[in-house]
Amino acid sequence: MRKIFAAGMISMAATAAVAFEDFGDAAAGRWYYVQDGVMGGLSQGTASLEDGVLRMRGMVSTANNGGFIQVRQRGFAPWATDASGLKVEAKGNGETYYIFLRTPDLNRFSWSYRATFEAGEDWQEIELPFEAFKPSSPNMPQSFDPARVSSIGIVAYGREHDADLSVRSIALY
Repeated sequence: MRKIFAAGMISMAATAAVAFEDFGDAAAGRWYYVQDGVMGGLSQGTASLEDGVLRMRGMVSTANNGGFIQVRQRGFAPWATDASGLKVEAKGNGETYYIFLRTPDLNRFSWSYRATFEAGEDWQEIELPFEAFKPSSPNMPQSFDPARVSSIGIVAYGREHDADLSVRSIALY
């Protein structure tokens, strides 16, 4: 795992869309780039933060039990208990991407709650209600409390493809 930015934290409020991450100057140490090479996979990529935009690029390979590149953040303030979902402002290369959420009680590295979205060439706001996040395994809890989310990942995953995703903000709604 390689740290790519500098530490900071944004606090959460309740009902209306509230910025979780705006990728401003303070975002530098909250996000980490990880690829499947930590487990022997062959995916390659990079992540950068420039002008308030997080950009993840690379090639996802399923060879050698691989299949992901991601940027991840953990250790943030608890999310509001009345939040209904995430609003992601993103653009990309027309591929399907994932948001992975983890809670402290998930005891396997590969377990997470996952939702997908397509990122077209133009900036768009994508709403992902928490009900859209599905467990990655039938052996883990089948639902989660958003206030217990301890890690969020933005992921290119699961199939051979070129990834090019830019994210400008993430908000709770």
